Amino acid sequence: MLFGGTREVGGPEGGRVAPVIIMDIVSTTLAAAETLGEFRHAVLWAVIVGAILAFLLGFGMGANDVSNAFGTSVGSKAVGLKTAYCMATVFETLGAVLVGYNVTDTMRKFVVDTAVYAPEPQTLLVGQVAILGGGAAWLFIATFAKLPVSTTHSIVGATLGFSLVCKGFKGINWMKVVQIVISWVSSPLMSGIISSILYLIVDHLILRRSNPMQWGFRILPFFYFICLAFNTFAVSYQGSKVLHLASIPLWLAAVISLSVGVLAALLFHFVGRPFILRWIARDARKNAEETWPEVDVAAVRSDATDPEGTRTQTNASDASLSTTATVSSDIELAKTPPMPVEPGFGAKVAPVSEGSTETREKQRFSKKPRGFFAWFLPHRTRTECPDTLKLFSFIQVFTACFAGFAHGANDVSNAVAPIAAIYSIYVHQSVEQKGETPIYVLLYGVLAICIGLWILGHRVIRTVGQEMSEIHPASGFCIEFGAAVTALVASKVGLPISTTHCLIGSVVCVGTIKSGKGIDWKLFRNVALSWIVTLPVSGIIAALLMLLFKLLL
Repeated sequence: MLFGGTREVGGPEGGRVAPVIIMDIVSTTLAAAETLGEFRHAVLWAVIVGAILAFLLGFGMGANDVSNAFGTSVGSKAVGLKTAYCMATVFETLGAVLVGYNVTDTMRKFVVDTAVYAPEPQTLLVGQVAILGGGAAWLFIATFAKLPVSTTHSIVGATLGFSLVCKGFKGINWMKVVQIVISWVSSPLMSGIISSILYLIVDHLILRRSNPMQWGFRILPFFYFICLAFNTFAVSYQGSKVLHLASIPLWLAAVISLSVGVLAALLFHFVGRPFILRWIARDARKNAEETWPEVDVAAVRSDATDPEGTRTQTNASDASLSTTATVSSDIELAKTPPMPVEPGFGAKVAPVSEGSTETREKQRFSKKPRGFFAWFLPHRTRTECPDTLKLFSFIQVFTACFAGFAHGANDVSNAVAPIAAIYSIYVHQSVEQKGETPIYVLLYGVLAICIGLWILGHRVIRTVGQEMSEIHPASGFCIEFGAAVTALVASKVGLPISTTHCLIGSVVCVGTIKSGKGIDWKLFRNVALSWIVTLPVSGIIAALLMLLFKLLL
């Protein structure tokens, strides 16, 4: 029976009803397709302009934010500028694809309640164009001023600016905004605390020891284990749904991560250690050749070992062998500052004689609070062993990649969130945006970011890596590790924090407690002011653009 139950579909009249139903379905589908086609035609200009602005935003982000991530590695001379560019290109891409989808979803779905735009998806789509314009404009201004600012701040501020113009305070998820704002304060503090604790561990276990090289080879395998295991776990557990990593159980992710960490520690011990020793010896020989002629060193060694003051005759090959064997050790010892045994708590250290090299610790110690902190923190005038610092150059390469991966996981996703929303609304004519961010959208953002890094990245790299504080490989390792851990944890929970804030927080905290030059507080003041104005400035630009679009449309 059909339509009141008076006729069978299979009857004579039923044969005529079925085609009518099919025609209704077809006509409805065609009408919907026509409506969708009209919608796409009406907003095609916004999609094109949005794609261009998304590229410019990514370009500015590469010139600014990505430069922050690798500035400490370049500043400590662990890697060169071109090497940093290459590593950033690879690991920013991996971080965005493997982990970054979580933050993209937070930025495009939860900062503003898209349901209020359900009757007018075109408004939300055009609003994303205004967001991209506001964020890109501020990033370019900050980059040319050599100020490291946050793309996250820029995007959130621009989102609020567009929404206030279109819907007022309606539709803004203020709880999510408050969480993000709190993270802007908590993330640099958390990152700085992690980096400072790690640096103090490195200082007490390695740098202030009487034989720091030996202790460095003992402790560094553990650091390699932690670094690689944590990074692997961040990728494998609750990873990208697009790459089918979300289904990996916790126990399997833990086993994989621990295995990778153990493998990294073993590789450093059995492969990295001999390589580093050969590298240090090669540098010592090079310094010896530049400082003393080979024959003079051989003569000095011969005079010093002959008790009668006469020179023992040797053939040319023996002399050459003796010279090669002794120059390396002599120069290595000569260029390594004296390192007395670390005093215990409550001990007193004899004063250093005039003309001698700085010792590991030379201040007096006591059980009073002031004396405790004098013992606990590194002395400002202490000179670190240069060969020991070379040990950290290799692990800082890993942490630089780690930081780049974390930046790609967090901040790259922020940059592509508006264009991901534009794509979703354009395809579905709906504001619900239920699908995952397509990989090619993430890759489009990464491409723009890498181009910006290669062209303008050197401007902000100097600010972070060289001008704000003096950074050596040991402190650079601690800075990058603390910032990367904070950023990756935030990415896993979907909180779009600022990687820039994490890095600057670590630079300031570690630079405050370590030996050597402190912090350029005047420069830090300028950076902090740029952070404060980022949200309102990007919001105002986006609001003005949205007003312009409303007048034109």
